[in-house]
Amino acid sequence: MDFAIRAVRGLSLLCGIVAAALTATAVVVVCQMVFVRFVLNQNTIWQTDFVTFSLVGATFVGAPYVLMTRGHVAVDVLPLALGETGRYWLAIVAAVLSLGFAATATVLTAMFWMEAWENRWVSESMWRVRLWIPYAAMPIGLGVLTLQYVADLVELSTGRVRPFGLEAPLEGGI
Repeated sequence: MDFAIRAVRGLSLLCGIVAAALTATAVVVVCQMVFVRFVLNQNTIWQTDFVTFSLVGATFVGAPYVLMTRGHVAVDVLPLALGETGRYWLAIVAAVLSLGFAATATVLTAMFWMEAWENRWVSESMWRVRLWIPYAAMPIGLGVLTLQYVADLVELSTGRVRPFGLEAPLEGGI
């Protein structure tokens, strides 16, 4: 089980690196686009699509890394108010519901990606990018996010991590 959890964490880390690279590349392309349009006074064809697809792709692909590092915004009012048992069950329920959402979104986006692949969809811009390429970020990112939720749920249910990352139980919980 430890190997599987480490493998999922490795995949999530790789997703984080890819998301950072997509974001950095989008920044470089925006700078190039500004130079081409306003210094060289030429048209830009592919840059806007590329930046849009890169940033949206980075959002999907980066999601597993954000979950793994607990980098998302968290509201800890309820977990802090609950006792140890209540906190544990709240974490289990939250993880199971989130896992269900991520798994459902993975299946639906994979079907959407497959439709773009089979029907040879292209963007409506002059660039005419094959849409299966940027759309692949959705099922890939959500698929790894689903695996990260499974790994988190296993770690939580086996006592490897504490609910909500809170190290010590608080006095006076509900």
